[in-house]
Amino acid sequence: MKTWLAFWYGIFKNNPTFRLVLGLCPTLAVTTSLENALGMGLAASFVLVCSNGLVSALRKVIPDAVHIPCYIVIVAAFVTTTDLLMQAYLPALSESLGIFIPLIVVNCVILGRAEAFACRNGVVDSLADGLGTGLGFTLSLALVAAVREFVGAGSLTVWGDLAVRNIHSNAVVLAILPAGGFITLGLLLALINHLGAVQARRRGAPPPPPVNLDCRHCTLCPNGK
Repeated sequence: MKTWLAFWYGIFKNNPTFRLVLGLCPTLAVTTSLENALGMGLAASFVLVCSNGLVSALRKVIPDAVHIPCYIVIVAAFVTTTDLLMQAYLPALSESLGIFIPLIVVNCVILGRAEAFACRNGVVDSLADGLGTGLGFTLSLALVAAVREFVGAGSLTVWGDLAVRNIHSNAVVLAILPAGGFITLGLLLALINHLGAVQARRRGAPPPPPVNLDCRHCTLCPNGK
């Protein structure tokens, strides 16, 4: 049951982008197309699963005094592997994502799950948490990118030649510009919060209060629930 909850929470309840508001740098930077978003999300998911599993397996070996540097080394090893594989087999996508693949090393989503979950739980649960969080991150990137590309370019590029183009002719270029990323993310956050409030009212529960962005509500804290 705990394994399933770790997976489920990573996708929905603790979604990195829409619930925890983490990893916004790649969220805003690479979501100009759906293809870029999927590539970034899958790369981050691979690193999440692998680093979570290894951190959990070594949690009793890594000294507390140097656990953060050790986590960074572990994450960096998998990021380097991912970067080299993408350069070899997906050169166009690698060039499009650019510096944001190496920057996965310092992505707060990756390090956050290692510190908050993997170092305190077993390997299987940690793998489930990494997979769920990775899928949640990928889905949130894909949603932001789909809106931006559809509005800003009138197309949806899933992967390579698998694309739907010229969906409409009223493209709003602002959507795929940097400012459009902030606007799109803000509107989606507002919509998701509104839907959460509507769902709560249908259950007869009070609307959930807004999450305060302070240390009391940070999931990195073992006491923060």
